[in-house]
Amino acid sequence: MNLILAHLLTWLLTTNDPSPSIHIAALVEAHAVAKELRVANTNDPIYKELRLIMIQDDRANDEVNTWAKEAEAFAKQGAGTSQASLQLRAEQRFKEVEQLYKNYLEKHPKYAPGHLAYGSFLYDIHEEIPAVKAWEKARELDPLNPASWNNLANHYGHRGPVTNSFLYYAKAIELNPTEVVYLHNLATCVYLFRKEAQAFYKITESEVFEKSLKLYRQAMEITPHDFVLASDYAQSFYGIRPMRVIDALKAWNQALTLAKTALEREGIYLHLARIELNSGQFLEARSHLNLSTNAELNELKQRLIRNLDRKEHPGSNPSNSQPNEKSDPE
Repeated sequence: MNLILAHLLTWLLTTNDPSPSIHIAALVEAHAVAKELRVANTNDPIYKELRLIMIQDDRANDEVNTWAKEAEAFAKQGAGTSQASLQLRAEQRFKEVEQLYKNYLEKHPKYAPGHLAYGSFLYDIHEEIPAVKAWEKARELDPLNPASWNNLANHYGHRGPVTNSFLYYAKAIELNPTEVVYLHNLATCVYLFRKEAQAFYKITESEVFEKSLKLYRQAMEITPHDFVLASDYAQSFYGIRPMRVIDALKAWNQALTLAKTALEREGIYLHLARIELNSGQFLEARSHLNLSTNAELNELKQRLIRNLDRKEHPGSNPSNSQPNEKSDPE
């Protein structure tokens, strides 16, 4: 199952509004750190030297990902490399790249794009604290580069204080109002940390939702064909009580038009069915459930079918009910 679909279906595994702990990770993982180097002259030899290192960076990532996939395939056949051996091999490969960055920054300590790229490399290999230091240095050297502000906001959204995320994402948007990543990230952050957003912006919970939804819509106007963005927007309606059924269904149907695979489409059918069964649209819910036939989605589908059966026949005990029905999503 791909990352997009896994992110999408996480919402169906929860009973109501997904917990912040799930989506804090999504904030960091689904939205890649920004690497906007903001250089005045791409023919500058200093920049060209950095680009060569970044190519090595990308190559190392590709190699390690290939090793991991190969090890997984071999493991399924009863052979393959041990996890410890694979980890050591990856660490050695990344050490080579890290040394390239260090050597480069020793020669060009005041070159902000170098610190920004190095921070992104460190963050990708889960060296979070050194990454933050590198981004802070990049921001100090070039405070007009929105990527540094965005990346630091990602960190504060994950580690706190979250109010810094609100400030830093806003600064990134101020510096580049048309960058979808920044709008998307702030929309997600405001949605996840609603209590903090209420206190910070001095607004009601209802106004927090409106602020988040408005940011999502701004981003969608810029990139109207972004499936992940559209699905995140649709998912936001789960947190609003009472649910705005018409708006939620409209949002999911819009995401449906952007789905690129059958699996993504069938995942959305389950979301539509969930909303419909909880708003009394039982025939529509049953129709959407019937459209989902992929085996990977069967467990979720069966949970929704049990809920639909209970709502259609209250007080009865359908034959396919299971002891853990209370854990089924509503």
